Amino acid sequence: MATLIKSGTLISASETFKADVFIERDVISKIGSNLDATAETTVIDASGKLVMPGGVEAHAHFELPMFNTVSSDDHYTGHKAAAFGGTTTAFDFISQDFDDLLECVNAWHEKANNKAAIDYGFHMNITKFDEEIAKDIPALRKEGINSLKVFTAYNDRLRLMDGDIYQVMRIAKRHGMVVMVHAENGDVIELLTNEALAAGHTSTEWHALTRPADGAVESVNRVISLTRQTGAPTYIVHMNTTGGVDHVRNARDEGLPVMGETCPQYLFFTIDELRQPDGAKWICSPPMRSKDDNAGVWKSLMDGTMQTFATDHCPFFYDGTKSIQYENEKIAIPGKELGDNDFTKIPNGLPAIGDRLLLLWTYGVGTGKLTPNQFVQLTSTNPAKIFGLYPKKGSIMPGSDADIVIWDPNKEIVYGVDHAHHRTDYNLFEGWKLKGVIEKVFLRGKMIVDGKNWYGVKGGGNYLDCNDIVVL
Repeated sequence: MATLIKSGTLISASETFKADVFIERDVISKIGSNLDATAETTVIDASGKLVMPGGVEAHAHFELPMFNTVSSDDHYTGHKAAAFGGTTTAFDFISQDFDDLLECVNAWHEKANNKAAIDYGFHMNITKFDEEIAKDIPALRKEGINSLKVFTAYNDRLRLMDGDIYQVMRIAKRHGMVVMVHAENGDVIELLTNEALAAGHTSTEWHALTRPADGAVESVNRVISLTRQTGAPTYIVHMNTTGGVDHVRNARDEGLPVMGETCPQYLFFTIDELRQPDGAKWICSPPMRSKDDNAGVWKSLMDGTMQTFATDHCPFFYDGTKSIQYENEKIAIPGKELGDNDFTKIPNGLPAIGDRLLLLWTYGVGTGKLTPNQFVQLTSTNPAKIFGLYPKKGSIMPGSDADIVIWDPNKEIVYGVDHAHHRTDYNLFEGWKLKGVIEKVFLRGKMIVDGKNWYGVKGGGNYLDCNDIVVL
């Protein structure tokens, strides 16, 4: 079966032009004007619509255990929400739950393979390090994994000491891998958290007050220093401070292989949201900062300091004692109510994977901060290149997978939990007015979203072997 998308305006990372797109089987076979259709071809009129590559989500967490519960989206529900938000490829992180890294990889495949509804890849967390782990890391390339994540925070849980991070970076450099870094100062966080609890400070705002921005800025600079020493490609995740992005900007000006990622929450929200009665909804790590930091992060997207716009999607119910209806079933999962009297027990994470593209289009492109081509770079092409999927993903060109999103640029909606399709009971952007709506989504040529209709299936997503990374 073939599909012809006619008369749309194609937007790539570098060009905007009117053309037809011809899809045969899983891939794009031709792009041109006035392409002919056979009697068996399904023709879709995209006149007045925008045609873009499917989004590539570089940073999400599905079914992640935390604080005696689990994040509420799994590899099916989270992928479904991603698809309704125009994303057709998503990366998840493998937890280092076993001493053998390949055993960790196999465990994540068991979680994902039969549930995945869009195409997907894995990053590998390195949260314990010794000589055996060092020997195992290169074998990840044969498993299609070219990215390693390390943490400078979460003492005694996820954090590696700087010397171990240095060694991970050297291995990554030798084997063509990229090191992703969660950069906060774990020692400062531990000290301030203990002091806050001892003083009886348990409300949600203390989540941010015990994770100060200066600690994050310092950690970013420290990570860049390790990059300078090792030469390893480094990708700093969920950046949220003006000082941090300034360090990345300076590093890139210096020619260092440093890249940055940010997320919706760091464009729109501040610590003031955590001071509200429902402040637990905004608990994530790193936390929301200030309006000046919002402005600094926006600037980093506009001037190219940030290479990707991701989400760190990791949703929890706001009130997991009450069930919601999801695909005709009632479901309730313990969530943020677990920390009603102690901010340190609130599961860290937010729903956002379905919100990402709509928000950046409305408030980035719609306000003139970003061009449509920058939008495609940040949300699709750049993450596909960095993690070794381009041009199979992140592009609309002959030979690429037919992962395509058709947008109605003039339609307006009032957004919220019902539109987003996350399997949780709230949305951070409830009641926001958005302009530019996703109409149809294709995964390898198959339409999986058509308006409000869902045609995706569990197990319909393919695992992706990531090839050579690209430092942007």
